Amino acid sequence: SVDWEQYSDLHTIGIDEISNRKGHQNFITIVSSKDKLGALTVIAVLEDRKQKTVKAFFDSIPKCLKKTVKCVCTDMHDGFVYPAIEVFGKQAVIIDRYHVAKLYRKPLDTLRIKEMNRLKKELSVKEYAELEGMMWILPKRHECLTEADKNKLALLYQHSPILKNAHSYALKLTQIFNHHSNRKSAISKIERWIESVERSKLTCFNRFIKTINKYKGCIANYFKTRNTSGFVEGLNNKIKVIKRRCYGFFKTESLFQRLVLNLQ
Repeated sequence: SVDWEQYSDLHTIGIDEISNRKGHQNFITIVSSKDKLGALTVIAVLEDRKQKTVKAFFDSIPKCLKKTVKCVCTDMHDGFVYPAIEVFGKQAVIIDRYHVAKLYRKPLDTLRIKEMNRLKKELSVKEYAELEGMMWILPKRHECLTEADKNKLALLYQHSPILKNAHSYALKLTQIFNHHSNRKSAISKIERWIESVERSKLTCFNRFIKTINKYKGCIANYFKTRNTSGFVEGLNNKIKVIKRRCYGFFKTESLFQRLVLNLQ
């Protein structure tokens, strides 16, 4: 249970899961908060990441503290998104932009692997060697590319027009998130991006488009405050280090006690 008298302001709630055992199994949920001054606190460690468990915890927050919650930062796990919407309202739930980016970069990388395998068969050993390092070059921001990187990218574009097209769309979506638009304008830009991709007949983004349509409202909430789950991810990295030092403490209560002692 939580001693809610310790808290006067939750402001931003972060929610994410970590695996309590090797092999991405036995997930537990870490609920944290960041107050108006930026002070970070672990509120609870939940025994699983099921929707009913998360909903029950959100319901347990006193009404006076619920009113202080302005944002709930999360990934696209339904077990987190839907309870947060039900308790705090859709306008408060922000799906982290970096989880969105991960989703549209994955099909781009899948296409890169497919095209590089094709080019390895079609090009000479010398020509293929000139494309070395594309795994690291494609995700880079344009302003971070060296002249050598730009030359390699231009060469890849010549050999694979479809990869050039897909990379162009990925960069355009990144620019939308980097630009300081308001929520309404951002939604319009994202919808135009979707329409443009569908007209292009590119199929690698089909699954991502279904996902972005499903969560569009919560994704667009990012443009109101530009909050992300960065503080959650940073906290989770610390927790993982502590967890590795727990020497087999798999019980949720034991882990929570260790977190309190190490993070205070």
